[in-house]
Amino acid sequence: MKKIALLTAAWAASLAMTTVANAADAPLEYRVLATSRTSTMEKELNQTAASGYRFSKAMGGSTAFGGQELVVAVVKSESDSEVRRYKLLAASRTSTTQKELQDAANDGYEYLAQTVYETAFGGQEVVIILERNPGHAGRQSHQASYRLFATSKTSTMQKELQEAGRQGYVLLGLTLGKTAYGGDEVVAVLGKD
Repeated sequence: MKKIALLTAAWAASLAMTTVANAADAPLEYRVLATSRTSTMEKELNQTAASGYRFSKAMGGSTAFGGQELVVAVVKSESDSEVRRYKLLAASRTSTTQKELQDAANDGYEYLAQTVYETAFGGQEVVIILERNPGHAGRQSHQASYRLFATSKTSTMQKELQEAGRQGYVLLGLTLGKTAYGGDEVVAVLGKD
């Protein structure tokens, strides 16, 4: 009986390893999107999503020829057939971004990432990237609740994170940026289902 159980376990492990190897062997196609405007990036993300691409990574910074840009890598695989939608929030006014973030969650968008980049107008923006995946339609009845904290004092952020943690919120992203009203601020996004 033990031999049968061990053989079954070994076979299942072998099958799982083969499945992982086959998934890893599937070809991936990448594209890099770069722009100095968040509204343009949202449009480009949604255009590439319509062609089967999905968000992979994002970063803000200075590129050799584009200057200060928001750079996003997207990826496409043969096995991914869901067409996603994207929304970008620019957290230059943190007081309104909290409401925008929750409104997007109520529309089925989920937090993916955040980054900071220097805008064309000379200020730094914290950009929050959200995704709506039709494959997660069943989860929309369990809409996420998001919180956004922004402060120039790390001790204040510590207190806010502790309180949110006691309420079950998980830290999703943390960036340091210069917002329109707060100046240099630590910006944290937290969420819970």
